[in-house]
Amino acid sequence: MKRSRVSFRCNARLARERWGLNHRGNLRELKELTVRHSLSIAAGDLQLLDGHFYVTHSGLLRIASRNRCRSIETAVQENLSDPAAGRWVFKATVIKRASSSGFVAYGDADPTNVSPLVRGAELRIAETRATARALRKAYGIGLCSVDELGGVSFPPKSPAAEFGATSGGACVNGHGRTPPRLRDQLCLLIRRFKLDPNLVKSYAADFCGTQVVSEASREPLVAFVSHLNKAAEENREALLCKLNSYASHLEVGS
Repeated sequence: MKRSRVSFRCNARLARERWGLNHRGNLRELKELTVRHSLSIAAGDLQLLDGHFYVTHSGLLRIASRNRCRSIETAVQENLSDPAAGRWVFKATVIKRASSSGFVAYGDADPTNVSPLVRGAELRIAETRATARALRKAYGIGLCSVDELGGVSFPPKSPAAEFGATSGGACVNGHGRTPPRLRDQLCLLIRRFKLDPNLVKSYAADFCGTQVVSEASREPLVAFVSHLNKAAEENREALLCKLNSYASHLEVGS
């Protein structure tokens, strides 16, 4: 099979222009992705978030197309889904060739692990996530896909970005960035324990002793992340009760 050639030099140039990428480790990884999978930055196959590469859904589909993937089958898992709560689970099967067995993966989505900008589209997101995971398994793609990052997969506003704070306490609201490590920890905790980002945001402001999280400095936010992690691991139900106590605050402020 003849594979379309993607220039590493072109990818490296675009990476420097778009993301200011100069780290040798990242460039080595980019070269491997270019040579092995023909992923193209110009075509939108890759994204760089917090110093890590992620493959896009369109990039995975192009890999499948180049390799003449036979079929991609998806099916909703009714016994695991809850339409009333906006929770959907899909099963995806990628069949590379007529004689090969399928590569199976599952994807889920609900209001707690998608961006507020796409609330109501959980069904489609769950199907996309399942398909992305199945394609990665079928073609040996070690990179996580953008669609699997929960709220982070939609750059305008991730769950952690809603905290709106930088190390100096400046509000971001889409215009700045929280420290990568702190933001990653918040995203992980919200997704891992299925927490409501808005309630966590209110809890964080109260914990830090500020009216809004954007007024908090980095130190109390770091302490809050540690506290949230410990509370979730020791007694998630108690934490949920605590978070729910802030629901009235949100209603008053809305």
